Amino acid sequence: MTLTRGTVVLVDLDPTRGHEQHGKRPCVAVSDPEVVADQRFPLLGVVPLTRTAGSGALYPELHPGPSGLTDTSYALIDHVRSVDKRRVRRVFGRIRDGEMAAIAEGLALFFGLAEHRADPDLSPAQQPPPHGG
Repeated sequence: MTLTRGTVVLVDLDPTRGHEQHGKRPCVAVSDPEVVADQRFPLLGVVPLTRTAGSGALYPELHPGPSGLTDTSYALIDHVRSVDKRRVRRVFGRIRDGEMAAIAEGLALFFGLAEHRADPDLSPAQQPPPHGG
């Protein structure tokens, strides 16, 4: 199964521990299909979605439409994970390019892969550390 970045899929996330998102839940595929195609095991990077509103770069808003989502949803960037492709139960559609760009920006912030200015929409805990810190 080849899933492009931005594809919304229903994933069975159980079993989980602690505060991890659990159950069958829509997720956005975020891994590069060419990279995961060359892996020894069939893994897929996903970001779980929720209908509970979040704020800031780690919780971008996604709208119903071509994604197959029926409600406004929020990507939980801080819950990004790799899952075996056999956990995918259904493919819905694709999010809009601007929504995928917001997820990519949130992932860069979460993993410390890009320089970011202080964002007034982020809580102090979500702010990136100062350069060199």
